[in-house]
Amino acid sequence: MPRSTKPSFVLELPLRIDSKQDSELQARFNAAMRLYNNLLGEAKTRMELIRKSEAYQAAKRISRDKKKARSDAFKLAREAYRFSDYDLQSYANSSAKESRWIADKVDSNTQQKLATRAFQAVERVLFGKAKDVRFKVESRFRSVEGKTNKQGIRWKDNCVVWSGLELPAIIDTENVVVQHGLSCPVKYCRLIRRELNGKRRWFVQLVVESTPYQKPQNYVSDGLVGLDLNVSNIAFVADSHAGLLPFADKVPTFSKEITKLQRQMQRSQRVNNPDNFEPDFEALIGRKTRTMRGKTKKGKQAWKKSASYRKSAQKKRELERRKTAYSQTRNRCVVNEILRHGKNIKTENVSVKGWQKRYGKAIGAKSPGFVQSELKRKAENAGGSFTKFSTQKTALSQTHLDGSRIKKSLSQRVHRDVTGIPEHHRDLFSAFLSRHVNQDMLSLQDARREYPGTEPSLLEAWQRHLTRKQVSASESRMSDSPSERVSSKPPTASQIAESGEKLVEDVA
Repeated sequence: MPRSTKPSFVLELPLRIDSKQDSELQARFNAAMRLYNNLLGEAKTRMELIRKSEAYQAAKRISRDKKKARSDAFKLAREAYRFSDYDLQSYANSSAKESRWIADKVDSNTQQKLATRAFQAVERVLFGKAKDVRFKVESRFRSVEGKTNKQGIRWKDNCVVWSGLELPAIIDTENVVVQHGLSCPVKYCRLIRRELNGKRRWFVQLVVESTPYQKPQNYVSDGLVGLDLNVSNIAFVADSHAGLLPFADKVPTFSKEITKLQRQMQRSQRVNNPDNFEPDFEALIGRKTRTMRGKTKKGKQAWKKSASYRKSAQKKRELERRKTAYSQTRNRCVVNEILRHGKNIKTENVSVKGWQKRYGKAIGAKSPGFVQSELKRKAENAGGSFTKFSTQKTALSQTHLDGSRIKKSLSQRVHRDVTGIPEHHRDLFSAFLSRHVNQDMLSLQDARREYPGTEPSLLEAWQRHLTRKQVSASESRMSDSPSERVSSKPPTASQIAESGEKLVEDVA
């Protein structure tokens, strides 16, 4: 059966659950988790047999130019060991019937969907897109879903119906987004289990067939937008507007609270698991001799976790969850602001994974990859485009309007063009040039023609960025010392030009 190409979106609603229903849902999720792990192990075993088979090795030796012959050879190798979605679904139904209690807790449609989920995870390993599969434990198994809204997990009369369970949803009748979602036909349902502030909560996600509701303030315009993505901010230049927006602006990091909890957890682990750590030792630091803690022993260890440790771990998880939720909310505002000025986007093909190795926790705090993926998804859903081009071939941060290239260090945030035009912020000027890249080729003729009309927008965006930084610094100092007052008067264009190398970002 061909996959449906009709548009769809997800509507999430909280469920009103009593203690009896909560216990029953816990039991069903436990049964589904054990079945999923069984299917994952079976699929992984079949994959290993395929890799060791002579047919698979012979298929690998076929030239890549002979695509059809190579594909047919791989297909025969998979069929020999019954490695397919359909075969794993058949195994799931027979395996559930043998255990009986799993068949009583999980219906056949949900069993088949779990098989599809396990097959896709193992197939990613076979294709080299993942290193290994991950078997689930209770804290990591958070969802089950049905295949259709006709059998198994169903949405009916504002309730989730699942094999005798009726779980009413909490519906906000004044929310236009919720009402729009409920008015659309439901394809299938997904039950979600979450831990919020130490308490278990249940939600239903309705995958409905329609386009999502668009709030009036989050409209999407036709137009071309050039982007320059960085670790801590994103620069964009549209037809008549430009901006330099920070990621996760004013999001609490909870760094002090998380560090305190981590120290408590570390002390608890050392007290309850002394055999898992190397002995303490004395080290000469300067002129003083200090006792240093021994490192964790290598290899797999059995850990004892006290009640205080579990309580601290739960508090730490809650703080990290809140931080992530705040960050995603603020970054979605950045995405909506860019799409208000255009839905045809051009940007460099940067490697966010490469940034993770260099900048570490800064990537997790700012989430530039999340902004990039959300922009792509929303622009394409609105009928726009998201085009990436080579960073090495274009070198926008080094390019001047006359075609010359001058290499800059990461700390140099000001672009001084050799053609004599005013100074600009480096990221904003790169975003302006990205508008004129086609098939990895920068058209400097088009850039020079458009520059005079775009120059005021670029300078104004830089001035807004400086004003925002001044206000943030002022608020930070006022919170530390209420007696201090810093002027938040916006800088003029001449002050921007005079600032020179003093205007640097915290992270390039």
